[in-house]
Amino acid sequence: MGQEDLMSTAEDVADQFLRVTKQYLPHVARLCLISTFLEDGIRMWFQWNEQRDYIEATWSCGYFLATCFVLLNLLGQLGGCVLILSRNFVQYACFGLFGIIALQTVAYSILWDLKFLMRNMALGGGLLLLLAESRSEGKSMFAGVPSMGESSPKQYMQLGGRVLLVLMFMTLLHFDSSFFSILQNMVGTALIILVAIGFKTKLAALTLVVWLMAINVYFNAFWTVPAYKPMHDFLKYDFFQTTSVVGGLLLVVALGPGGVSMDEKKKEW
Repeated sequence: MGQEDLMSTAEDVADQFLRVTKQYLPHVARLCLISTFLEDGIRMWFQWNEQRDYIEATWSCGYFLATCFVLLNLLGQLGGCVLILSRNFVQYACFGLFGIIALQTVAYSILWDLKFLMRNMALGGGLLLLLAESRSEGKSMFAGVPSMGESSPKQYMQLGGRVLLVLMFMTLLHFDSSFFSILQNMVGTALIILVAIGFKTKLAALTLVVWLMAINVYFNAFWTVPAYKPMHDFLKYDFFQTTSVVGGLLLVVALGPGGVSMDEKKKEW
């Protein structure tokens, strides 16, 4: 009975948080989600020569193609961020950012690095949730038109987005024998399973948001490292990638898990 009371209290707190923040939570979620693309696009501008020289040296593709790569990344990411934040052509912007993720996965050899590949897939999950949100906004414009029901693509976008988001947390697991690491792995794994299957989804996602933000500020504090040191850029990259996944989880909190979830199925039982 005590556990049930504790869970009920936690859900009440989560519901109260949603009522207070429902007006601006989706905006904060979108800003967090596109933060890594925004930061990377700005970095392409300030590190133009370094990025171009890296691509030219790695792929032996010549000056022109290397310049086109950097320009495409800069315009594609900053342009996509502007469209998403202004709520114009959101679906096209998401597809463009999907393309940027795929391009960078190949260009920077992320395909062979499991940790960074999983993080890029988690970013793709956030974009899937953004696509689902834009579809629901588009449908809401046509009041009175019958919906496609629970089997609509939007529901599966939300499912795919939730499943891909949890890949970020798999990269944070620490496989050592310390009590704190074991406890962190057990709690984190339980939460990501709840988000993936869509059970107590809003509460689990909100808990993960708090946990991930704390880990992000503690482990990826790039502002404490001088800008001229390579570690500064590595930590900055990790910080904004993690912030983007936080944005995806906030979208889950704001929109709910969708039709393909245990929370939704419980309503039918």
